[in-house]
Amino acid sequence: MIVQRTSDGVLTNDEIREATAEALEERDLAGRRVLVIIPDHTRTVPMPVLFRLLCGLLDDARAEKFDFLIALGTHPPMTEEHINRLVGLTPDERRRAFRDVGIFNHLWKDPSELRQIGVITEDEVAAETNGMMRERVPVVLNRMIFDYDHLIIVSPVFPHEVAGFSGGHKYLFPGIAAQEIIDFTHWLGAVVTNPLINGTKDTPVRRIIERAASFVDIERTCLALVTRGYDISGLFVGDVYEAWSAAADFSARHHIHTVEKPFRRVLSCAPEMYDDIWTAGKCMYKLEPALADGAELVIYAPHITEVSYTHGWVLDEIGYHVRDYFLKQWDRFKDYPRGVLAHSTHVKGIGTYENGVEAPRVNVSLATGIPEERCRKINLGYVDPGGIDKSDWEGREDEGVVVIPRAGEHLYRLADGTVPRIPGDV
Repeated sequence: MIVQRTSDGVLTNDEIREATAEALEERDLAGRRVLVIIPDHTRTVPMPVLFRLLCGLLDDARAEKFDFLIALGTHPPMTEEHINRLVGLTPDERRRAFRDVGIFNHLWKDPSELRQIGVITEDEVAAETNGMMRERVPVVLNRMIFDYDHLIIVSPVFPHEVAGFSGGHKYLFPGIAAQEIIDFTHWLGAVVTNPLINGTKDTPVRRIIERAASFVDIERTCLALVTRGYDISGLFVGDVYEAWSAAADFSARHHIHTVEKPFRRVLSCAPEMYDDIWTAGKCMYKLEPALADGAELVIYAPHITEVSYTHGWVLDEIGYHVRDYFLKQWDRFKDYPRGVLAHSTHVKGIGTYENGVEAPRVNVSLATGIPEERCRKINLGYVDPGGIDKSDWEGREDEGVVVIPRAGEHLYRLADGTVPRIPGDV
């Protein structure tokens, strides 16, 4: 059962509080220890509002203890300053009014902070992935959750390049998981390809996520959010899968846009919350299904100066390539983290690799603070951001030339249902 509120506009804070309170009252959290799992700064969500709301409701519910864990995946740890900004606290408030509330980073690199709780067998993996993968997947995640009686997952839901839609149990896997299962799920998504997965509810990756979550023997509640900017237009609270599923349906109506003709040139503008190409790659992922063969996409982000703060050295070595560049040279690349290989193929887009010749379907360039030499080194194009005048791109939709002002969360597809595919794929 879920409690839901939706609006053609946006929900008020009172409506959000009412729905959340109604759902939490059913859980009877008095005397219980509660851990709230939240997104980091790379997701559009009114976290300051939700942080104060949840602290108030959990205090009212007489929870024995409540803390927050940031679902970083493999993103860099957030500093105290960044955490305060994320949840909307001044340093003084953090020290005084909220001193008993812990706010923790997910330490995905530290084995002592992780615990294995199960294994997805080779046969299960083969069944859930339609035979695309056949391997044993250890289910390992942050051990901190076992110090609590109840988990609350705060989960914005958008179309997503790996899972189909973000949110729900994805905030456990990969949100607070170990690198091995993160790499597995991301590479699985890359093998299926972004155009086929993005904006699809039932995907092999989602099935693996739900199987992994079945090993977590802790009561949990999901606040699945569908946002309009930093406002909430849909809120679904209750059972994790049910809340996520309802939110994904609502998100599909609000976050997926169809276009009659494919785009030929796109200026895809990254918001400030994306601080490296690792996160700003979404500016390509969400546009790829609507790009014409041979199209040009420019990720415009003058504020970005780094490829990836966590994985940049790997990307400097392997570069950005289509999926089959890696698959057909697997012995050369098999020891690199598959999550990084997946990011590489998602940014480059689908294409072919035959007889040593790589042929991406579209051309991706960076107009960022990353120097031209490094862009060429990693096999992406370079455009001088200082030479870009957005007005040169605007008002030219009839030519297939568009500016996407805040790219990365809304998905674009062709109205006729055509989905780009790699030749030879089933």
